[in-house]
Amino acid sequence: MISKFKKVSSKHNLLVLVPVLVFLTLLAAQAKPFGTEGVSFLGRFTFWSAVMVVGALIAHFSARCIQRYAENHKQIVRDVATVALVTILFTPVLWTLIWLTALPETKDIPNLITMLQYGTIFASGLLVLRRSFPGLEPQSAQEEGQIIQPRLYRRLPEGFEGPVLRLTVHDHSVDVVTIDETITIRSRFADAIDEMEPIIGYCTHRSHWVTRDAIESVERTGGRIYIRLINGDHVPISRKYKPKLEEAGIM
Repeated sequence: MISKFKKVSSKHNLLVLVPVLVFLTLLAAQAKPFGTEGVSFLGRFTFWSAVMVVGALIAHFSARCIQRYAENHKQIVRDVATVALVTILFTPVLWTLIWLTALPETKDIPNLITMLQYGTIFASGLLVLRRSFPGLEPQSAQEEGQIIQPRLYRRLPEGFEGPVLRLTVHDHSVDVVTIDETITIRSRFADAIDEMEPIIGYCTHRSHWVTRDAIESVERTGGRIYIRLINGDHVPISRKYKPKLEEAGIM
């Protein structure tokens, strides 16, 4: 159902985007930039159609690259990087298109600085346009239904896929407990917990953190409360963390 909804949404966005691009092409052709007053309307329309199509492809490619290699950076950083990459790739293409379709009939040849300015403005405009149609934005691995592995897994033996049941701190080391084994890594406890995102978990004690999916039940023994995990481990619950676990519906 979700997949079908995404397809319908993307199709709707494309149906809206095409008229917008056509309108912008007509507007640019009518504006006669780059000293193209002497070029026929058909020539200007052909030029700007090529600019819009090639620009959209470059913008999509650039957004994909930034999404892939800078996914963990802030949105503003990704936006600036996207505009910079589009400008770098699009400027020489724009210059070439001007020479091929517009400049044979005009003597107004933009210099490099002018072209970079046009490229930056065009890249920024494309970014705003893409943001106006969310279905055209490149999806992250999580949005595409792929499993995003926690960063902590990079510290574990090659090929490890999980799941991690709990983390337990010992001095300057952290035990990463799975169903079959316990792997000890050198790390601060707080850092190890942060690196378990996007896995949902809870601190039960100042030395213990458990994943939500690993919790089997809550048990009371001799006046003390423990969480029983699916592998049979009992993890203590301290008074400090008990209210938070109650709020989360664990207890």
